[in-house]
Amino acid sequence: MMENKGLTVTIIFEAESANYGESLGNVASLKKITRGKGEQYTYISRQALRYNIVEQLGEPLTPVKGEGSGDKKVMQFKAETTIAEYPELDFFGYLKTQKGSNGKKRSAKVRLSNAISLDTFKNDTDFLTNKGLADRDNESMNLAQAEIHRSYYRYTLTIDLDQIGIDVVDGIELDNTEKNRRVDKLLGTIEYLYRDIRGRREDLKPLFIIGGVYDVKNPIFQNVVNVEEGIIQLNPIKSVLSKRVIDDTICGIVDDEFKNTEEIKNELFAVNIAESLENIRKKVAEYYESN
Repeated sequence: MMENKGLTVTIIFEAESANYGESLGNVASLKKITRGKGEQYTYISRQALRYNIVEQLGEPLTPVKGEGSGDKKVMQFKAETTIAEYPELDFFGYLKTQKGSNGKKRSAKVRLSNAISLDTFKNDTDFLTNKGLADRDNESMNLAQAEIHRSYYRYTLTIDLDQIGIDVVDGIELDNTEKNRRVDKLLGTIEYLYRDIRGRREDLKPLFIIGGVYDVKNPIFQNVVNVEEGIIQLNPIKSVLSKRVIDDTICGIVDDEFKNTEEIKNELFAVNIAESLENIRKKVAEYYESN
């Protein structure tokens, strides 16, 4: 049996208006949550992040088919697909319903939080029109509006390393070389993640990252990484660096992105982003080689 190990990283990136929800009239609304005294924060859903990760992973997309009919028709993965061929199923699990049975399901082994803005939404909007094309035909077009928000965002990725490549439902266990290859490729995707939306390509690559491979599977830094007025708040991070996790923690930062970059380097021994992810990759490889 493999040693119980989890990987977690919390990441900060900067992006603009990267996930819209349901429109209200001719106003496109960003996805938002409300906290405290009514402050609103925009977010990019974990499903949207998952979509971009799978899209950019460079692995075969799992075939799907529609089940049911009419309004009750749902899309799901084909019954014959397994984690052996499709890392998407290995990472994010599946639910395959089957007539006359309870179907098959496997929980996600890679989990994502929503990416929540670290700055409040201030009701900024943009006016949109198709005037350029309308003028060609001497037409007048109605204006539309779209909420806009540029902010730092924070999300957390966690991986159950000991459960990657294992599916007890289908009786499959991949060799450790393949397990390591998959996790390594996932981390490489996170390193240069982006999101295409409304004619823009938003850069989701990390500006700050902290995490590692641990004996616990808790998303350790999910609730303690914050930016206020361009400063990464150091005390909350240091307060969760217990003896149990401090030696395994790796930190990366982009030079001069934050006002206290040098302090982060000195206090958290931060290196550049590429080096930090390479160090985490080495820890993953060591884990799979030793089990």
